[in-house]
Amino acid sequence: MAATIGSALQWWARTKGDQNVIVVDGEVLTYRQLQDWSSRVARRLSESGISPGDRVGLLGPNSLEWPVLALGVIKAGAVLVPLNPRLKPAELRKIVDDSGSTLVITPEEYAGGVAEAVALGSGFDVRRFDEFISLREGSADDFRVDIDPDDPTALIFTSGSTGLSKGVICTNRTLLSIVFEASLTEEGLRPGTTTLLVLPLVFTPGLVWGLLMTTVLGGTLIVEKDFNPGRAAKLLGENDVQAVFGVPLIFDAISRAPEFETADLSSLRTAIVGGAAVAPALLERWAAKGVALRQIYGMTEAGGVATATPVAEAFDHPDTCGNGSIFTSVKVVRPDGTEAEPGEEGEILLSGPGVTPGYWNDADSTAAALRDGWLHSGDLGTRDSEGRVKFVDRLKDLIITGGINISPVEIERVIGEMDGIEEVAVIAATDPRFGETPAAIVTVTGSVDEAAIIEHCDRLMTDYKVPRYIVIRNEPLPRLPSGKLSKTAIRSEYSDVADRFEKMR
Repeated sequence: MAATIGSALQWWARTKGDQNVIVVDGEVLTYRQLQDWSSRVARRLSESGISPGDRVGLLGPNSLEWPVLALGVIKAGAVLVPLNPRLKPAELRKIVDDSGSTLVITPEEYAGGVAEAVALGSGFDVRRFDEFISLREGSADDFRVDIDPDDPTALIFTSGSTGLSKGVICTNRTLLSIVFEASLTEEGLRPGTTTLLVLPLVFTPGLVWGLLMTTVLGGTLIVEKDFNPGRAAKLLGENDVQAVFGVPLIFDAISRAPEFETADLSSLRTAIVGGAAVAPALLERWAAKGVALRQIYGMTEAGGVATATPVAEAFDHPDTCGNGSIFTSVKVVRPDGTEAEPGEEGEILLSGPGVTPGYWNDADSTAAALRDGWLHSGDLGTRDSEGRVKFVDRLKDLIITGGINISPVEIERVIGEMDGIEEVAVIAATDPRFGETPAAIVTVTGSVDEAAIIEHCDRLMTDYKVPRYIVIRNEPLPRLPSGKLSKTAIRSEYSDVADRFEKMR
């Protein structure tokens, strides 16, 4: 059998089947239980017509069942498509169409939204969690379909600067390469690591660095259904947790909880933070507890983490992100492709075994991103004289709110569909909690007001995409000589939008 995630799970079930692997709200699955239950799911899917390579969407919140179903899909040889449960029906429909998913598995509470998504296009099969929960008990089962390690095993959809969702292809080979590289350093995720996950399983941190990393390394994953800072601090101290990761607001909230003061964090070896700048005061609060927060730079296309500050440099170089990993190289280049000098800004490029082979059914985007063996990030950075990488800005026109990428173009399209909207530009506004949040600058020809725009967006998009600031202006938006909107001029004019205008929501 090939080296796959399924073969790793089978090994741990055989060698330490009684060890806990998934813990959710005190409910526990051992390796043997996870192996058997996910194998029964895989068998049921295969017997009901799911073939290797078929795309299967999984829609639901963090739960005990979600990891079982995800592994069941993978073990059936199908391609897992994690679906954010916060998506509105139109957003869900688009990802189902883009991925070509023939089946979506979801709990009953999301059935209404899924039905609306089905009605927006050609039909796709929908099956309930309950069907597979009933398979929890049964005889031992090691069923899995063996696939080529280079075949797609998951598609993680991420927002692009064009506003079009792009399915990042993950194969068993790229995923296992990410796990292998992460396990080679003393400050990495070692075999047997206990990890606390306070983020959604559906995104790269939860799926790759939570579930799959744990499954392959024979560790234990404590999954929180919702983020409660005080509870998270207690769990860190009471469960000998060795690894936790998140965006700055996660670590900030935990550090401000009363439970943080008395929590024993001596077991915490890996604490990585990314998605936004980290305030020195936050680093100091965790340092006082003996924990060095390590900044990372990465993207879904490179497995989430391409480079991280070494623990030894976390305090002396808090604004850098290391200089690559054991097998992952990072460089900063000028527009002509030559390497930038230390301190000179350029585009960040990545190369390594965890880099995606491309985007699903998108040859143009793949060719643009992957050139000459390097992944072009679309991000601006510098390197110091010793090679440390510092993130400067995005060349891509993305907004990152709480570590989640938002495409301004997507929001602009939704607002532009309204009657009375003449033109619209969406930019990032600073936000003390989320780092950034969308702000829409619009000119109107009718009686459209701010509340109507908010209501329209809220009906069609998940809540974190709905602008918190709406600025209605009478004069046209600034444009380039080519006739395109000048985002640079708009961002400059409204750089203080959060100070000058009232937050709408």
